[in-house]
Amino acid sequence: MKPLVVRRAGLVPYDAGLALQAELVAARKAGTIPDTLVLLEHPPVITLGVKVRQSREHVLASDEQLGALGVALFEAGRGGDVTYHGPGQLVGYPILDLKPDRMDAHKYVRDLEEVLIRVCAGYGIEAGRKPGLTGVWVGEEKVAAIGVRLSRWVTSHGFALNVTTNLGHFGLIVPCGIADRGVTSLERILGTAPAMADVEAAVVGHLCAVFGLDVA
Repeated sequence: MKPLVVRRAGLVPYDAGLALQAELVAARKAGTIPDTLVLLEHPPVITLGVKVRQSREHVLASDEQLGALGVALFEAGRGGDVTYHGPGQLVGYPILDLKPDRMDAHKYVRDLEEVLIRVCAGYGIEAGRKPGLTGVWVGEEKVAAIGVRLSRWVTSHGFALNVTTNLGHFGLIVPCGIADRGVTSLERILGTAPAMADVEAAVVGHLCAVFGLDVA
C-alpha cells in the first residue's frame, strides 16, 4: 500500500487553501512528499469552477449582499460550477499521484463519491449518485459536492461534505448550477450534529480503503 499523510488544517481562508494546494501539488510532482489528504473548513465563501468563471448567473446575491453576510467570492480553478463552503462543512483536498495505475479522471471522481457514500452509510444514511450529475445525494438533496483538478495526474481540490453547514447560505447560489434539487447535511438528516473529528476519521478510513492507501 502507498503511504498517505493526513493534514488537519482547521479553519483556513480559501485563498490560503489554494496556496497550500499549489505548494503540495508541486511537491507531490517532485516526489518530495507522499500522497497527502488535507482536511479543513473554510470561512463562508462562494467559489466559481472553470465551467462558470466568466459568468455569475448562478450567484444570486449581489456583491453588497455577500459583503453584508461576510461571504467571499473566488474563482477556484477546479472543475464544475458554483458552490459554497463554510464552517461545519468538511472539505477534503486529496493531493494524490494517480500514476501509474489510476489514470482515469472519471473513475477518480466516482471513487471520491464512493468514499463519501461509505461515510454516510456509517451513519445509517443511504446516499448515492445521480446519473449525469457529480456528487453524493440523499434522495433529491446533495450532501456532498465534488470538483477536482488534475495536473500531470496529480490531483487537487476535491470534495465538500455538509456536516453542520449553514444550509441557508446555499440560497445565495444555484448550487452546482442545479436549480431543481436541494442541499442537505448530516446534521439535518440525523437530527443531531455528528462530531467533526469522527467524520474526519471516517473519511480517512474509507479513502484509504478505496484508494489502497495506508496512513503514514
